[in-house]
Amino acid sequence: MKNRLRNTGLRRQARQFATQAGVWRWELTAGLLTVLAGAALLHLAAGVPASVFAASLLSYGLLVCMVLHTSPAVFHRDGPGLANRVTFLRAALIMPVAAMALLPAHLDAGVAYWLLGLAAIALALDGVDGAVARRTGRITAFGARFDMELDALLILVLALLVWQTGQAGLWVLLVGLMRYLFVAAGWRWTWLQGDLPPSRRRQTVCVVQSVALLVALAPVVSPGLASALALAALLLLTYSFTVDVLWLYRQDRSLAGEYP
Repeated sequence: MKNRLRNTGLRRQARQFATQAGVWRWELTAGLLTVLAGAALLHLAAGVPASVFAASLLSYGLLVCMVLHTSPAVFHRDGPGLANRVTFLRAALIMPVAAMALLPAHLDAGVAYWLLGLAAIALALDGVDGAVARRTGRITAFGARFDMELDALLILVLALLVWQTGQAGLWVLLVGLMRYLFVAAGWRWTWLQGDLPPSRRRQTVCVVQSVALLVALAPVVSPGLASALALAALLLLTYSFTVDVLWLYRQDRSLAGEYP
């Protein structure tokens, strides 16, 4: 009986993936071409071994699984929308950059500059998807979450690359891991899972982190300056998370009747 239920669940999941793949077919194709183009650029122009293709496709495959698994059913009728297409393009640009974090032995100054270019384009597109969503009236919870998780991934990848290139110590990974540590803490203290209000501070800190890590990754920047930039980003991020944690704590206490 359990096996039958498990098989039924697997078939249902497979049908959902197939349906969503049909909805996202053009985006998946464009994303695949973007990933291959980025990998080819790193291979041909920067001299990265051909293994960058496999690492990039692996990263892209994980991205596709996440999108198809979380994509809402309403997209079956209306499609993902232009804003989510922009976000997906940004994600595809990040995949070759993420792939190089899996190939640290091949990181050098020439490769770092190409990675900076790809990451800078992806960062420049951040905010475009939100503006498009507001202009087209297609603001969705999926789109907001997709954008937020992509920002977190880019910051984690950049922090990892800054460490791997020797621009800063292992501690720089805290910049990229703090978001995930916050989520993990929410499993223990459920009040951390509460909804936060929109915040310009939070958006600004996210951009500052990304820019600081991009600059820190540049080979022309000395390790001392790169470490200072990364430390400033970490302190700013710690402040931002502290504000959010305190707000969630007060909300939880208020709902519990401990505050008027």
